Amino acid sequence: MSGRTTALVTGANKGIGYEIAAGLGALGWSVGVGARDDQRREAAVERLRAAGVDAFGVPLDVTDDASVDAAARLIEERAGRLDVLVNNAGIAGDMPQEPTRIDPAIIRTVVETNVIGVIRVTNAMLPLLRRSASPRIVNMSSSVGSLARQSGTDAGRTAGPVAVAYAPSKTFLNAVTLQYARELSGTNILINAGCPGYVATDLNGFHGVRTPEQGAAIAIRLATLPDDGPTGQFFEDAGVVPW
Repeated sequence: MSGRTTALVTGANKGIGYEIAAGLGALGWSVGVGARDDQRREAAVERLRAAGVDAFGVPLDVTDDASVDAAARLIEERAGRLDVLVNNAGIAGDMPQEPTRIDPAIIRTVVETNVIGVIRVTNAMLPLLRRSASPRIVNMSSSVGSLARQSGTDAGRTAGPVAVAYAPSKTFLNAVTLQYARELSGTNILINAGCPGYVATDLNGFHGVRTPEQGAAIAIRLATLPDDGPTGQFFEDAGVVPW
């Protein structure tokens, strides 16, 4: 079993996921670059290695059971355990997403990746995480999943455009995070949701105002929580995000 801290970041071939992998790698960790596109995944691994990161590729489609199971076997063979899982992979779905006009198939597709995919990967990796002395799970959410912000009850703040597939998928993910925290209460596994802010990525057509490196900061913070750190909470750089 490897003595080096091992992390897996899903959707790590670009954007926020890549910067999370880079940030964790800068700590001296071994980082699995989870991505379904072979060419992009290997290109990301090469870039990370060139920067001095102990990176390795993990073929991973979060919507496919066989792919996720194979990823778990790969990590077990390489490291013997998993210390940190960052569930970053996500999609926005076709826009616009007005609830009165949307094709329900779009909602189904977004939830399959953003919610069910997280459950699928988390459950496959839990046996490896349980072997860690300080396991951490980070679910990359968004402030658009905050019901308080969507309704304007958080000091009048609202979050994002009307998006009946993407925004509720993050609300769903937040609720799932809470359910895991409740079940894992009393164990050494800490699980939290993190909002990267409005980051310029291809998910939003690069209209965001933050860099991917800035967006990655919250995930790195939650991945490195002390053993007495919080669990079952929702954070952004400024602090706790209201549910």
